[in-house]
Amino acid sequence: MAIRNRGDKMNGAAGILVALLSLLFPPFSVFILAGCGPDLLINILLTLWIWFPGVIHALYLLTVYYDRRNKYKVGVRPVKRMPFIFSDKVQSGSGTPIWRR
Repeated sequence: MAIRNRGDKMNGAAGILVALLSLLFPPFSVFILAGCGPDLLINILLTLWIWFPGVIHALYLLTVYYDRRNKYKVGVRPVKRMPFIFSDKVQSGSGTPIWRR
């Protein structure tokens, strides 16, 4: 059984909070994840269009972000960039790989 520290639990709580924000107000959750950039502009346009595509886009960014972050924690570097994501912060999981620290 793996021992998790308190930081992992807080990261899980933050992920749940951002997921709830993705459902209620997608552009705000994209701003938290990717910052101000093309991903935010795309999400605002999708949200204004019908709202539901903005939710899907925000959840897609959230999924890629946390997947990449967990891979970097383990030490596995993703080989290619995910499509339709322009933020380097999301592509890299908001950090540097373990072998560069």
